[in-house]
Amino acid sequence: MELDRDLASLQEVRNLARSARKAQDVLKNFTQEQVDRIIDSLREAGEINASHLATMAVSETGMGKYEDKCFKNYFASRTVYESIKNMKTVGILREDEQQRLWEIAEPVGVIAAIVPTTNPTSTVIYKAMIALKSRNAIVFSPHPSAVKCTYEAAKLMHQAAMAAGAPEGVIGCITNISLGATQELMKHPDVAVILATGGSALVKAAYSSGKPALGVGPGNVPAFVERSADLAKAAECIITGKTFDNGTICASEQSIVAEDCIADELIQQLKQKGAYFLNPEEVQKVSKVVMLPNVSMNPKVVGKEPKFIAQMAGISIPEQTKCLVAPLEGVGPQWPLSHEKLTTVLAFYRVKDWHEGCERCIQLLEAGGIGHSLAIHSNDESIIREFGLKKPIFRVLVNTPATLGGVGATTALSPSFTLGCGTWGGSSVSENVTPLHLINIKRVVWGIRDPKELRTNSAPMEQAPLPTNQVDAQMIQDIVKQVLAQLITASVK
Repeated sequence: MELDRDLASLQEVRNLARSARKAQDVLKNFTQEQVDRIIDSLREAGEINASHLATMAVSETGMGKYEDKCFKNYFASRTVYESIKNMKTVGILREDEQQRLWEIAEPVGVIAAIVPTTNPTSTVIYKAMIALKSRNAIVFSPHPSAVKCTYEAAKLMHQAAMAAGAPEGVIGCITNISLGATQELMKHPDVAVILATGGSALVKAAYSSGKPALGVGPGNVPAFVERSADLAKAAECIITGKTFDNGTICASEQSIVAEDCIADELIQQLKQKGAYFLNPEEVQKVSKVVMLPNVSMNPKVVGKEPKFIAQMAGISIPEQTKCLVAPLEGVGPQWPLSHEKLTTVLAFYRVKDWHEGCERCIQLLEAGGIGHSLAIHSNDESIIREFGLKKPIFRVLVNTPATLGGVGATTALSPSFTLGCGTWGGSSVSENVTPLHLINIKRVVWGIRDPKELRTNSAPMEQAPLPTNQVDAQMIQDIVKQVLAQLITASVK
C-alpha cells in the first residue's frame, strides 16, 4: 500500500523517534570514555566533509558563500569539539565533601532539532556534537529548502557515531518534510526536549508544543561606534561581520549607530572597506525588495550578495561592493530596513552623543532583537560598562565583528550556533547553548544538621500573655456592647 506524502512523512517521524528512543536507552549507559570517542569521530567527519557539505548547502539553498560555509562547518566540528572535549557529562560531576553533596549527570532524552536554511549543515554538526556529548539521541527536522544538504550532514554524523560505537538510530533526519511532520516530531511521546533554531514562528511553536524547549529569538543587532573607537578597525569589524556568509548568522550586524562627531570619518572608512551608501531614492527601492509589507524579510534575498539585491531593486552599484548601507532617520514600520535583515544590507544612524546612541540602540532592539546581542566599538571602558549594565541584551560584543564574536569564534563565549536570548527575548536560556544545557542533574545529599537543632533555633519568640483577668475580659465585653448599641441607634435615625 502506498501512503500519501503527508501520511508517509508522519510515519517516517514516528519511525525515527522510536529508533532514537531505542538508541537512547543504550547510549545513556555509556561511559565518559565511550562518549568522548564518539564526539571525536563526529569532529573528524565534520572536518573531512566541511567542503563537501558547504558546496551542497550553497548549491541547494542559493544562500551565503562557499568559503564561509566551509568555515562554519569546520567551526562546528573542530572549535566546538575543542571547547567541550574535556567537559565532564557522565557520572558524578561534583563532590562537595563539606556540604556532603554529590551532583550526578543524567541525559535529558531524545532531542528534536530544528535546522534553519541559513545554516543547514553546520547546525547539524554542532547539535549532533552537543547532543551525543551529553548522551542524548537526536532527530533533525530540516528546512524544506535545505533537505538534501541537511540530510547528508546528518547521515555523515550518524555513520561517524556508529563507527565509534554508538547505537544505530542515535542520529536521525526527516526526509519527507512537511509542517505536520515537524509538529509530529516536536510532540512525539519519545521526544524529551526540542532544540529549535529558526524563525520566530517556529520557535514559538516549539515552546507551545508541551515539551521543554531551548529556542532563540531574532537578533536585530546594532553596532554602536563611539568617538573613542579606532574607526578603521571598527569599519573593518562591521563589514567583516555583516558580510560573513552574506549576513546569514543571527548575530550579524543589522544597523550602525555612530556619534555625529566621527560619523563622516567612519563613513569614509566603511566605503574604503567596500560599503556602498544608498541615496534616499535607492533606500526606498532597496527597502521594497528586501522587506515585505508586513516588515518581515523577503526570503528571496536572504544570504544574497549586494549585486543580486541591486539588480532586483533596479540600481547600479560599484562592482566591488561588499554591502549596501541605508541612512535612516527612525525605527519601525515606516523605516523597514531598521528591522533584521539576514543579507548584505545595513542601516545607518547618526546620534549626537553616546546617551542618544544608547537610546537608539534600545529602539532597534525593541524592534526585534531584545535579549540577543549588541556590538560596541569604543576604548572608553566607562561607556562600555554603561552599555553592559543598561542594555536589554545578553551579549555585549566589544571591538569585534558581532557575527564572529556572538558565536564564540573571536570571543571567550562558548562556541555555539544556538544563542539564547533569555526571557526578554522569549527564550529559556540567556547564554550560548552547550552540552551542559542538555543534561539533568540529580543530587545525593547527606543530613548535615540535627533536626533537634532546627526546633531549638526556630522556637517562636515569647509572646505577651493574653488577658486572663475576668474583670478585664468583662470590661472589654461591656465596651463592645456600648459601641454596637450606638451604631444601631445611629443607623435607625
